[in-house]
Amino acid sequence: MDCLSIDSGGTTLNWDGGDSCYIRSNQGNAFYVKKDYSEAFNYYTKAIDACPKNASYYGNRAATLMMLCRFREALVDSQRAVRLDDCFMKGHLREGKCHLSLGNAMAASRCFQKVLELEPSNSQAQQEHKNATAVLEYERMAELDFEKRDFRKVVYSMDKALGLASTCHRFKILKAECLALLGRYLEAQSVASDILRMDSTNGDALYVRGLCLYYEDCIDKAVQFFVQALRMAPDHEKSRLACRNAKALKAKKEEGNKVFKDSNFEAAYRLYSEALAIDPNNIKTNAKLYCNRGTVGAKLNKPDQAIEDCTSAIKLDDTYIKAYLRRAQCYMDIEQYEEAVRDYEKVYQTEKTKEHKHLLKTAQLELKKSKRKDYYKVLGVGKNATEDEIKKAYRKRALMHHPDRHSAATPEVQKEEEKKFKEMGEAFTVLSDPKKKTRYDCGHDLEDDSNNMGDVNPLFHQGTYKFPDISGGNPTGPRRAQ
Repeated sequence: MDCLSIDSGGTTLNWDGGDSCYIRSNQGNAFYVKKDYSEAFNYYTKAIDACPKNASYYGNRAATLMMLCRFREALVDSQRAVRLDDCFMKGHLREGKCHLSLGNAMAASRCFQKVLELEPSNSQAQQEHKNATAVLEYERMAELDFEKRDFRKVVYSMDKALGLASTCHRFKILKAECLALLGRYLEAQSVASDILRMDSTNGDALYVRGLCLYYEDCIDKAVQFFVQALRMAPDHEKSRLACRNAKALKAKKEEGNKVFKDSNFEAAYRLYSEALAIDPNNIKTNAKLYCNRGTVGAKLNKPDQAIEDCTSAIKLDDTYIKAYLRRAQCYMDIEQYEEAVRDYEKVYQTEKTKEHKHLLKTAQLELKKSKRKDYYKVLGVGKNATEDEIKKAYRKRALMHHPDRHSAATPEVQKEEEKKFKEMGEAFTVLSDPKKKTRYDCGHDLEDDSNNMGDVNPLFHQGTYKFPDISGGNPTGPRRAQ
């Protein structure tokens, strides 16, 4: 027995409305068979108007409304039918189907149970009862998973439930809310918009639309939807909380931006931290806040902290170019060139601009330079040292590592000091020659030059140690190597 198959309404004339009821009902049946459900609805309505006490007429109109997906109206007709005839099994089945489609699985289960009491072997009621039980289980699982913040599982459960309760707004709203929390804003908005097309005053759908805008950092527009939702449903607590969070988040972020522009970096760091604590679910805005705080960290000369904040921003939004650029610059500042190259490569793959190409090339050059001997470190001077500073540093270290000063040391120490002495001479040879220094600073290889230089240590020549003339004289004089 199919609950959507219509009843003939009986062959006995109904004395309450004469044969007109029967005729109109049969006309409705004819249109129903042709799948012209709108006309069938009209004729069943005429039959009901003429004979309002006939359960089968309400049952047939309920079946027609179900085919038109007008389940709320169909539910009313089904309930009227079973009130007129408590043993009307198709009426109970239709009522159960309407309840189930609308998401009221508990009420649906009671209806199907009533049919099974009247006819225990009714296969359709048995199957529908199982469906209602399944929907109740999906609801239970979704509730638990929502509390655990496992929104993907909630979406899965709601998809399963909607397969059996296709017109349940409550399930659709929960699915849409979880899609928004997962960052799948277009899908969430699509679900909410479908509901609003049918019911423009639905507070839950208005809330979801606002939530999507809020999570996309369109806070002003989001607030408008939250306010509208509260007009439709003044007790809508989620809209009230989201509206409050949106306003607070915007205010803190703007305050942080203001003090940052005023170079009050400590205050900016504090305000961005307070903003981050407002709503951990707002992924897009929080990514920006982490990046902003990372910028502050760099300004405060805290590169490790800045890198950590930029990494947090990237975890929230792995397409956030600004966070990659900020982190790469911090890596450059602390000479972690491999990490900087990796970030700049990511940026350049995403946006192939001249500026990004230049940044990548610069990082690659610094990485190449970092893998060779650092002559500036050998002499203990900065990379911007003047010619005079290089000479003074060289002379100071030459005295420190001169082999004569370590003639009484162990062979191991003598060997180590001689190595340092030679490195120092090699460094000075390069950094004291403008052409070689320029090539070295530009990252060019100096191997060809060193092959033609012979002994690159100006202090170690033909078995003697001596200082080159960097101040007009030779203060030490030649000494025979030991």
